[in-house]
Amino acid sequence: MGKQRPRPRRSFTAEFKAEIVELCQRGDRSVRQVARDFDLTETAVRDWVKQAAIDSNASSGGGSAAGAPAAGGLTSDERAELARLRRENRRLQEDVDILKRATAFFARETR
Repeated sequence: MGKQRPRPRRSFTAEFKAEIVELCQRGDRSVRQVARDFDLTETAVRDWVKQAAIDSNASSGGGSAAGAPAAGGLTSDERAELARLRRENRRLQEDVDILKRATAFFARETR
């Protein structure tokens, strides 16, 4: 048996994901059947359904007192904010590293 080549990574719009989630939540078809009908991986569809449940739980006020969703996952907005904060943190760390090198350079030069 030959190995299957990995499927190229595809990106989907939020509207498309919402439609797929709605099809799964209606109950007409199983997640497996929806995934097969739209040539998607079952794992991706299950992840979309899970994320939609987390987002709807957070928007309906179903989170804990600390503001975290009860299911333990991050909402889409929280994921976006986390990614933004990580990018900003990485940039600031690079700035600190540059300033440390500059300080060391000028300290050697003044001796």
